[in-house]
Amino acid sequence: MSRLRVTPTRGQGRDRLYVSLRDGTTVAWYDKDTGRVSVLSGAGRDEVLSALAPYLTGEVIVGPPRVPTPADLDRLSLHPDDDLAPNRPGEALHAELAELDAPRTAGAARSSGFSGSSSSPSSPLWRPWHQDPRQAELLAQETVGDRLDGLEGAGWRVLHSIPLPGAARIDHLAIGPAGVLAVRTLPARKRRVGVDDPLVRVGRAAPAPHLRWARRAAERASRALAADVRPVLAVVEPGRLDALSAPADVRILRDTELASLASLGGVLKPADIESLYATARDRHSWLRV
Repeated sequence: MSRLRVTPTRGQGRDRLYVSLRDGTTVAWYDKDTGRVSVLSGAGRDEVLSALAPYLTGEVIVGPPRVPTPADLDRLSLHPDDDLAPNRPGEALHAELAELDAPRTAGAARSSGFSGSSSSPSSPLWRPWHQDPRQAELLAQETVGDRLDGLEGAGWRVLHSIPLPGAARIDHLAIGPAGVLAVRTLPARKRRVGVDDPLVRVGRAAPAPHLRWARRAAERASRALAADVRPVLAVVEPGRLDALSAPADVRILRDTELASLASLGGVLKPADIESLYATARDRHSWLRV
């Protein structure tokens, strides 16, 4: 068994495969976009290429890494299990829905194996599963995540699905020239959304304190990062958005308006952004907030 393991990551506009020892120490990485394998001093070149062999495509350049940027150094200093950068939007929901779907798939497979059985609209196999509300939530998380990831070209750094003590999560954390934003996602596909601080009502559902939850997430992020964090409520595909009492401290945006953040600035310098991002991506930063 090889003593090396390969871990895929994607972030900051780069798609890479990191090669590390079993203790998490990084010894090399393969940048798919440039076709370059960077091997750190002291690492076995042949062993690294052997571990990467199943993933290499076309011609590659192999050699020592170029002078690393501060972001590269931050990534190399973290154990893969502690690095939150690879988290997908709605990371926890992916796992929950996969667990939910497993017994259904197994049950359908067992039922389809019965001899002499005939499928008909009255059969349980023909009854559509009621859509789990988490599916709509996941789709909304992915929509907002994609919008925020699009800000990277404007100097922003984005993290998704940050786990907090007590099973809570911050949906998205955006760090950029306009400051640090804790973004809460609200799915509202084609429904009317009414905002009456601190309550938000979506369609005919009972009002819920989404603004209070958004503020709470920003407060916890502020403690973790020792920085000012502003709450944002991102409303995904609302049919109508009415703010009866718009709060001054929470920015409320449609998902289509998130791109406007790219034009804002004047709060953080690039070095400050990278420093805060390095702290935020470390899982340990969030353990006591």
